[in-house]
Amino acid sequence: MSRQRIVVLGSTGSIGQNTLEVLAGLDRRYEVVGLAAGSQWKPLAQQARDWRPKAIAITDVANADALRSAVDRSVRVYSGPQAMVELIEAEACEVVVSAVVGAAGLPATLRAVELGRRIALANKETLVVAGALIAPLARQTGAALIPVDSEHSAIFQSLQAGRHSEVRRIILTASGGPFRTWDAERMARATLEDALNHPTWAMGPKITIDSATMMNKALEIIEARWLFDMPADRISVLVHPESVVHSLVEFCDGSLIAQLGSPDMRLPIQYALTWPDRLPCPSQSLDLLAHRRLHFDPPDEDRFPALRLGHETAQRGGTAGAVLNAANEAAVELFRAGEIRFTEIASLTEHAVSRHEYKENPTLDDLLAADRWARNEVTECSTC
Repeated sequence: MSRQRIVVLGSTGSIGQNTLEVLAGLDRRYEVVGLAAGSQWKPLAQQARDWRPKAIAITDVANADALRSAVDRSVRVYSGPQAMVELIEAEACEVVVSAVVGAAGLPATLRAVELGRRIALANKETLVVAGALIAPLARQTGAALIPVDSEHSAIFQSLQAGRHSEVRRIILTASGGPFRTWDAERMARATLEDALNHPTWAMGPKITIDSATMMNKALEIIEARWLFDMPADRISVLVHPESVVHSLVEFCDGSLIAQLGSPDMRLPIQYALTWPDRLPCPSQSLDLLAHRRLHFDPPDEDRFPALRLGHETAQRGGTAGAVLNAANEAAVELFRAGEIRFTEIASLTEHAVSRHEYKENPTLDDLLAADRWARNEVTECSTC
């Protein structure tokens, strides 16, 4: 069997590191030919020494020379805003792991779709921002979008039990985050430390804060709409604090098919890499006897208004997703900098979504312009 050549975008982040750990445990059918990061040049240099890829990319030009001097001369180094796109274009590969956090991962992922690559998609913002462009393009080029998010991987696996026409609804599960039992008044006083204290998952700071606001679930609703070609009104959310049932699919006969597993990202990462095959995984097997009771609750959209925004944005499409995503990213950064309260993340995001100049059939330039406008709008509004 020929070797699968893999490029990992966002290799220094939590998903990227877990991807390399998974690959280290797989057989020699998989070869890492490219690695890419935003600004973390020292970890990227170490990964290049460990994995010996043909090329690496860093978008932060200021660290490019330091990176070049830290790796073997045989390794090609791409740098600058288009470095990841250049890496995808130059290095022949079968699989691209898209694990760059935020909208920054969109251009390289879009290029991989244009080239018909198989994409292990951990960057939910790609479909949130540009699902209307990417979904039809993938069908045209033959690119395979295999989700890495635990929830979407669970749906992807559960959908194997029936035909698309037989699906009644998709049910995304949510841990509820660190503020699941907090009242609104207490949430308004939440600190950054509080928001980063996730009860179940170990993730990067931005994703962890999104879990605290439940904006991560809003983004997942939009992503599921494009990834599985499912109307927003047939996508629902259940709060499941144990994080054992990763998501479910309900079929027309009433059957509920769920995927269960330990809260370990290595399992969905490996499945995206090896699908349709299943191989032994470093993820620990789920001990059902340790989880004798599982709980499911309806989400509280009054305390977590991001969920309502997610459904509305998924239904609307067009530029709404780009604005929602960018506004949220900007608001999260303001919260991390101590400039706004936790509850203002959702309110500033909603403000931007309600005020933007909506376009139903946007081009990529329209989406990027909407992204820039939303960030500026949140920044300006936060000082009002």
